[in-house]
Amino acid sequence: MSVRAIVPLLLASLMLGCGSNSRPIPPVAEVDVPRFMGDWYVIAHIPSRPEREAFDAVESYALRPDGRIQTTFRYRKGSFEAPVKTMHPVGTVKSGTNGAEWGMQFIWPIKAEYVIVYLDADYQQTIVGRSKRDYVWLMSRTPKMSDADYNKATARIAALGYDLSKLRRVPQSGGVKQP
Repeated sequence: MSVRAIVPLLLASLMLGCGSNSRPIPPVAEVDVPRFMGDWYVIAHIPSRPEREAFDAVESYALRPDGRIQTTFRYRKGSFEAPVKTMHPVGTVKSGTNGAEWGMQFIWPIKAEYVIVYLDADYQQTIVGRSKRDYVWLMSRTPKMSDADYNKATARIAALGYDLSKLRRVPQSGGVKQP
């Protein structure tokens, strides 16, 4: 076999090997997407690289006229006194998922998996995860969560197959104001 024939096969096998071997993470049965919109304070997370030192992290969602979800993630890096940083990914609800699974696009054309795996009946607390179990976000409509609710949420996160030793509680001072 020639080198030209081997290289594409090698690249294809490497790409397949990089895929997730984990089982799909179970979404909630249904999300009323318009009701889900608004501010969510990040209470705890297994953070992505930009979030590792986040303080006052708030994820805000707004429906766009085209049906996609404009997201604004606001946080301070390293302290409550640090300037507010923002990221603006765009979410797309996957069809056939009853609003529970989104593709979150930070950089075109890549859409990251974003699965709502827990949502209380009052839309006051949620957990968002990924099948790879690499990132998770515990969020609330308020910047504080009772210890009882936090413990229930972390038990849910553990039951989903996450390593709780990687979970970071996000310091919250009462919220980041819109810059």
